[in-house]
Amino acid sequence: MKRPHWFTIVLGVVVVGMSVQATRLLRAAPPTTPRTADVENAARVAMSPGNLDERAAPPPPSLASANGVVEPAQPEIRIGAAVAGQIARIAVSEGQHVAAGDVLVELDRRVEAAQLAAAEADVLAARAELNRVLRGTRAEDIRAARSEAEAARAQATLARGVATRTERAASAGALTGEELDRARREAESADAVARGAEAREQAAVAGSRREDIQLARARLTGVEARRDQVAALHARMQIVAPSSGEVLQLPYRAGEYYQAMSQGGASEPLAVVGDTTRLRVRLDVDERDIGQIVLGAKTIVRASAFPGKDYSGTVVEIGRRMGRKNVRTDDPVERNDTKILEVVGALDATPRLVVGQRVTGYVLAK
Repeated sequence: MKRPHWFTIVLGVVVVGMSVQATRLLRAAPPTTPRTADVENAARVAMSPGNLDERAAPPPPSLASANGVVEPAQPEIRIGAAVAGQIARIAVSEGQHVAAGDVLVELDRRVEAAQLAAAEADVLAARAELNRVLRGTRAEDIRAARSEAEAARAQATLARGVATRTERAASAGALTGEELDRARREAESADAVARGAEAREQAAVAGSRREDIQLARARLTGVEARRDQVAALHARMQIVAPSSGEVLQLPYRAGEYYQAMSQGGASEPLAVVGDTTRLRVRLDVDERDIGQIVLGAKTIVRASAFPGKDYSGTVVEIGRRMGRKNVRTDDPVERNDTKILEVVGALDATPRLVVGQRVTGYVLAK
């Protein structure tokens, strides 16, 4: 008998296998019908350790939905100092409510304090000088000037008498010409001293001159301006709250060096204050949904930190210019190149939301 050819055997096996596979495909269920095992897997629910269902509830019927961020009722105030310096004291803590004018941070101002004390002393001295000039010469000084003038006049009279007698003696040949000249010069000198004493007497009686008063006033104005300048520098080292609110952030600690803000405001502020008595949500509404947004529309806000809770609000601001997204969800399929319009909704209550927290907002039909 002939031995079978291996090629024929292999071909037969392949044909039989293909026939079996084709039969299975023809008898199988349609590919769009889920398998029983897949249905069972999809029905499983993974619960958190506390048996809390973290699946988000379906969104309400809305005109638009958008990601947003929580912010204070009024824009945050990033408070900085006009000068650089070492931080000496931080007078508040984060979460503390402050009023307008409350001290937040103090920079080291010992040098400015010494300069202010010196400037105030100069002001006192200049004010005393002005008062002295305005009041004029005291009665005691006037009497002293009169006495000096009388003494000088008496001395001049005496010197003139000596000079007269010396002239007579010289004409008779009893004295030399040198002695006569000396007597005349002494008489002239005594007359000059008397005239000076009389002038001082008249000045004491007349009081201060107008020019002296103007000079004293000008000096006082100058030292007061210098005092005010140093006081302003001293005050700038103490940073106060411009308005009431809650201290949201204190980036620095006592002892650190603070660098003053540049013109671009790139430096980190000393404190961030905001009014958290009411909260708002700034939503990034996609440009395709802005045509349906109107002022007064109702909103619902949800936060992943508080599952199952809805916070209602009202649209109070609608932006006037398209811009880039402010909120990123870190979703890899999120589109970040789309244009958005900022829509601000004021929350009706004061929920336990944190300023800067990311939320999801829905704008409902008015």
